[in-house]
Amino acid sequence: MKNIGLIAGNSRFPFLVAEEIKRKGCSVVCIALKEEADIGLEKVCDKTYWLSIWKFQKIIDALKNENVKAVIMAGQVKHVKIYSAVNMDWRAVKVMRSLINKKADTILKTIAGEFEKDGIHLMPSHTYLKHLLAEKGLISGKKLSLNENEDVGFGYEIAKGISGFDIGQTVVVKDKSVLAVESVEGTDECIRRAHKLGGENSIVVKVAKPNQDFRFDVPVIGVNTVDTLKENKVRAMAIESGGTLILDKNEVIEKAEKAGVTILAI
Repeated sequence: MKNIGLIAGNSRFPFLVAEEIKRKGCSVVCIALKEEADIGLEKVCDKTYWLSIWKFQKIIDALKNENVKAVIMAGQVKHVKIYSAVNMDWRAVKVMRSLINKKADTILKTIAGEFEKDGIHLMPSHTYLKHLLAEKGLISGKKLSLNENEDVGFGYEIAKGISGFDIGQTVVVKDKSVLAVESVEGTDECIRRAHKLGGENSIVVKVAKPNQDFRFDVPVIGVNTVDTLKENKVRAMAIESGGTLILDKNEVIEKAEKAGVTILAI
């Protein structure tokens, strides 16, 4: 039986990946990142190693010992933990010293190159979950007004712009004004900050980068996203069709409908 590696951060994402890999008849060797991963992964993966994100050589050694030739990264690793690296092993130090800058994309592409040096291919994060990619159109809630649709278009152009510079992938707008731009804090905190500044009925727009590397940074929304939208009285969220995963889609739709939040894929 073929072994597939899973480097797991937080959220439901790595659980769904593990389940789909097993449905395809493969075994899952999980590298559960101690700083982020859920202990429940031990129940769905065939073998689990608990390792720090910065024990890079141990991660590679564990995968090679299990004869893993292909690996998937799934689940969030908070950017603040990437930028506050401590207790790095020699290989992680080597990676960090080789960087031309410390953008998330730069760090992760360099790490991907290190895996390839050891014969481990990094697959796109959505390889086993393409059926969960958002399809264009209304997903939940009422249709938007003309002004709200104009806000979506306004936010989309700005989100594409900031994502191209690897700043973030989410903006929150209202009445053609930008309330918040996502940076290292993540989507949920960006939405909370926008509510503090602009109140209710904002529009959230989340996009893929112009040249998105889906090996380690596929945009994702899920039930927790809807909870944040409701908590901050957001009118609608627009995501990018074909480039955004919707985890637990039926539950997302149900909760969004009850909360009166429109979700659409553009």
